[in-house]
Amino acid sequence: MDSTLKFKVTDAQSHRDKELVGVGALAMASEKNQKLPVSDPLLSDETHKKASAITTKGAQAAISYMLTAVLLVLFNKAALSSYNFPCVNVITLFQTLCSCSFLYAMKLWKIISFTTDELQNTTKNPATLVPFRTLVHTLPLALSYLLYMLVSMESVRGISVPMYTTLRRTTVAFTMIVEYVLTGKKHSPSIVACVGIILLGAFVAGARDLSFDAYAYAVVFIANICTAVYLASIAHIGKSSGLNTFGLMWCNGIICAPILLFWTSIRGDLQVTLNFPYLFFPGFQVVILLSCILAFLINYCVFLNTTLNSALTQTICGNLKDLLTIGLGWVLFGGLPFDFISPSQ
Repeated sequence: MDSTLKFKVTDAQSHRDKELVGVGALAMASEKNQKLPVSDPLLSDETHKKASAITTKGAQAAISYMLTAVLLVLFNKAALSSYNFPCVNVITLFQTLCSCSFLYAMKLWKIISFTTDELQNTTKNPATLVPFRTLVHTLPLALSYLLYMLVSMESVRGISVPMYTTLRRTTVAFTMIVEYVLTGKKHSPSIVACVGIILLGAFVAGARDLSFDAYAYAVVFIANICTAVYLASIAHIGKSSGLNTFGLMWCNGIICAPILLFWTSIRGDLQVTLNFPYLFFPGFQVVILLSCILAFLINYCVFLNTTLNSALTQTICGNLKDLLTIGLGWVLFGGLPFDFISPSQ
């Protein structure tokens, strides 16, 4: 009797242990199912909205660049051609000094930061806002920016605005080549074909230019090469420096400003500027001031657009804004002599 009762109790315990094991296995299976990557509609919608927001931000940066670039070309053309201001380097110096002043004021008021981790540096000394090692790291970017600015300003002088924008369209080809040399980046055959169409259109547009100037054309092509190197340097150095857009602009400014000041001094450009007859003319001062403000804005848009998108996208945006630039330039400054029928003489 006792053995029978003991057997029943043991059997009941064994049955209960099996149930517990079954429940444990079911719980483990449920936990594994919860860890599996299932398709959650709410999660998918949130991810889609996030991706859409990033795309929207990139598009806004591209559009802002195009609008700012159109205005900057027109104001630079007004200063160099309408007022016949002879010192391109001085305009670049003014733009650089204004950019540094804007950045320092916004950093001092804690409106912006210079690093990607959003840490605010409390120092007020301009020389220590960015570590010296970081400045050395961004030196190639600053030098390419300086060369890009100087050559681009010079390229506007001796050529009409429509022809200038036409030749600048070839920058996209130089950008693809420089990107491949610096980063090894390759583009799809469809993108290469689109670039070929752009180059063909630029050739057709410029083949009948009756105001051909070999020097002006050469300067524009040099500007294209400098632009490609500058944009590729943003993508290559900017991402590894730990600086955000404002930090990169600051490094460019404090490196380039002393070089420009020294260069304009030894060339006598500062003295020529002081003797310029329209220096205190209100119209000329307004043009220079707006040119400096637009230069600051376009530098920010270039860094932002290149960082959010790519160097090639930035170059394509430069081509897209050319349509408006050509139209306004033709109306405000006069177009190039062009003949549809008879061959050029």
